[in-house]
Order: sequence, then structure tokens, then C-alpha cells
Amino acid sequence: MFCLRPLQRKALCMLYSAAIWAAMVSSSSALELPTGPVVLTVSGNISTTNQDEHAEFDQAMLAELGTHTTVTETPWHDKTMTFSGPLARSVLEAVDAEGERVIAIALNDYEAEIPVADFYEYDVILATHANGEPMSVREHGPVFVIYPFDSDADLHKETIYSRSVWQVNRLLVP
Repeated sequence: MFCLRPLQRKALCMLYSAAIWAAMVSSSSALELPTGPVVLTVSGNISTTNQDEHAEFDQAMLAELGTHTTVTETPWHDKTMTFSGPLARSVLEAVDAEGERVIAIALNDYEAEIPVADFYEYDVILATHANGEPMSVREHGPVFVIYPFDSDADLHKETIYSRSVWQVNRLLVP
């Protein structure tokens, strides 16, 4: 029978505890797998993933990144709208994105290039809800890039409108 001396037992116990702690820390910093339908996939120059070389998010995962609300008029609605969802910069930070631009791609493959600087200069959100309701594909969902149009007159121009992609399901960080 193998017997350990008290000092050896203590060292082995400390080593075992350190290994468990390291496993817990590394798993808590990893991106969880989605449990619901995937509504957004982020790929490209990212270092935190949960599926091969990309990151998939369901609605709950996006909500866990924090919900930001923007009340604004848009060129596509007849009335002032209340949009909510995570800040776009929070999504990029969650996947450790490195780049100066993002390509937002819609379900119909329409795409627009957005400077990452916009996400830090303005509180651009990836809206998942409009007026408190989840956004269906019919209502510009699952994700709609929303700038806080009413917060800055400089946002009322065609270049910004063209970056406000709806029915987004993918972000590419080239």
C-alpha cells in the first residue's frame, strides 16, 4: 500500500486544488454554448469562440452582455421607437475582436461595413427588441444595428443609415 507523508499529502492537496481552480477560471472566461436558437454568429479576427473558429449567440447570451435602451426616430418607422439590446462594443469585447471595422451581414446577404470606432463614439446597439417585444424577421430582427439617431444630428446622414442593417445574423471582423 502506498502511503504519503503529511507534507507530501499537503503538497498534493494544494496541487490538486490549484488544478481545479485553474479549470474553473478558464471555463468561466470561455464563451458558453448557446442553448436556444442561434441569432448571431461572429467570425473573423476574434479570439474567443464557442464553435470552431466563430462565436454563436442566442437571445439569452446577448441579454447577458447587458441591455441598453435607445429611444429614437428612424427613417424606417412612422413613430419614435424604443430599441433594446446589447451595445455592439460589448459583443465585440465578448469575443475579443481585433480590427478597425465590422461587416454586418443580413439574412438576405446584404452587408455593410461599419467602423469599430462608431461603436465607441456612439452607443450603437444590436437591437433584439423594439418597443419591448422581441424583433421577428418580419419586424427587422433577429438583430438590427441601431444608432442613437436622436442624440446627434451628425447621425442623420445616408452613410449612417446604410450602416443600420436589419435582419442581421452575422458579424465579420476582417
